[in-house]
Amino acid sequence: MAVLDILHHPDPRLRNVAFPVEAVDDEVRQLADDLLETMYSARGIGLAAVQVGIARRVIVVDVSRERNAPLALVNPRVAAVHGEEAEFEEGCLSVPGVYETVSRPERIRIEAWDRDGNAVSMDAEGTLAACLQHEIDHLDGRLFVDYLSRLKQQRIRKRALKQQREALA
Repeated sequence: MAVLDILHHPDPRLRNVAFPVEAVDDEVRQLADDLLETMYSARGIGLAAVQVGIARRVIVVDVSRERNAPLALVNPRVAAVHGEEAEFEEGCLSVPGVYETVSRPERIRIEAWDRDGNAVSMDAEGTLAACLQHEIDHLDGRLFVDYLSRLKQQRIRKRALKQQREALA
């Protein structure tokens, strides 16, 4: 396994729409393993392949307190939305240091393939539902900051560009 470099906003590659995975093979399983290692190393709860510059529809999440419930999903999609919208404080490994409230459906059903290529369907609610929606957004070229006001988006972009300049200095 390997720790991969995470792209930071406003890197244009974060806006790439990921390509569907045709079949789960050793390469896809290795990608999932690398994404998990990268996510754990960065102390995140979710990561999409797009965030490491790989435009494939693969995500990983682990919202457990013990960090022992990894979930790798291939070609995930929200199949159904249930109940009301709820507000969640979200952050993102690609937008470090920024946490904002985002409104999302509180309960969803996800359809995907697991790391062995088996079709799976799962219901999720609360933090897991928000995390899955956040990561699937990445696969569609969206960031959580897109849900914020234009003013907040501009402030976050300005801060990100300043951080990039300082990192290069």
